[in-house]
Amino acid sequence: MNILQKFFLITFLFAFFPISATSSERHESINVKNPENRHTEISQRQAITIAQQHIKGRVLDIRRSENVYRVKILSDQGSIHIIQVNVSDGTIKSGH
Repeated sequence: MNILQKFFLITFLFAFFPISATSSERHESINVKNPENRHTEISQRQAITIAQQHIKGRVLDIRRSENVYRVKILSDQGSIHIIQVNVSDGTIKSGH
């Protein structure tokens, strides 16, 4: 991919994926999923903060599956990374 293609890709991503967060944002309180068994989960905002501590950059997207948040980040170097953050405890399951 040449420089011009990278430029257009980054421009496109910034134009159509304006989701952004910084690690300086305050943490939200832990959400209670089910009061009967007191299963706690991290919030989307907490997952973003954890992912950005692993990869510095701009958050493009965050999606939740059953047990992980998938956080897509455009790094400061221009590459895209997907970090999987465990919903239950906030640990990084994978990041590339």
